[in-house]
Amino acid sequence: MKVLVTGANGYLGQGICKELIKKGITVIATDFSDEHIVKECIIKCANIFEIDDPYEYFDKPDILIHLAWRNGFVHNSITHIEDLPMHYNFLKKFVNAGISKMAVLGSMHEIGFYEGSIDEFTPANPQSLYGISKNSLRQLMELECNKTNTILYWLRGFYIVGNTKSGCSIFSKITQAEMEGKSKFPFTMGLNQFDFIDYNTFCEMVVAVVRQNGITGIVNICSGRPEKLADRVERFIKENNYKIQLDYGKFPDRPYDSKAVWGNSNKIDKIMSKSGD
Repeated sequence: MKVLVTGANGYLGQGICKELIKKGITVIATDFSDEHIVKECIIKCANIFEIDDPYEYFDKPDILIHLAWRNGFVHNSITHIEDLPMHYNFLKKFVNAGISKMAVLGSMHEIGFYEGSIDEFTPANPQSLYGISKNSLRQLMELECNKTNTILYWLRGFYIVGNTKSGCSIFSKITQAEMEGKSKFPFTMGLNQFDFIDYNTFCEMVVAVVRQNGITGIVNICSGRPEKLADRVERFIKENNYKIQLDYGKFPDRPYDSKAVWGNSNKIDKIMSKSGD
């Protein structure tokens, strides 16, 4: 099996490539830079949107895992809309070439303001440019893959917890602040409840999804449990033996964040129960 991973130099790409290699899978990794790409990969740095025939260029992979995306934490950046046609055209080239499987990283922000458990049937009403573009790409690729034999996995991500300093999540920012010797971290009241999943578990789940054929379409990469943001962040600080303290109430909650939202984990639980190794 040969898997192409785009965005392989990014935070998620690094972990997913490592997990694929651990399973004995040949990984072709691409990004603009190879600074953090796992060295056991076949590395091809490129601007993926400028390649006329990416299927041939990347040596006819069996599976594409498309993680590449810019400004993912700047939810109302215009680049999400500007880049959407390029993502669509890139992915469509693989479908037209007859690739067997395609996995694309989605987001719970496709749903918009919603309270409760999200599954593949939950109506999408995104409230940010990021959510709108991800949801639009999902709909476009569902149309394209339904015309062919390409299997589509839409990897709907939730909140990923990891202690890297290089990311843009709140956990990465706290890690950065701790390493800089700061004593306080400005925070909201942290009352919103979200679905948190550890970084390594997230990467394991993504790889498990693409290695099976029985469960396809939208798959929530999630824990299936809601937890207060404040509780998870405080626990994160304790788990990593950080000294920094949260400075509550310094920032308001984002208006498009739900009070309590989490993923329905039925599909991913079934996949993981059968993943074996």
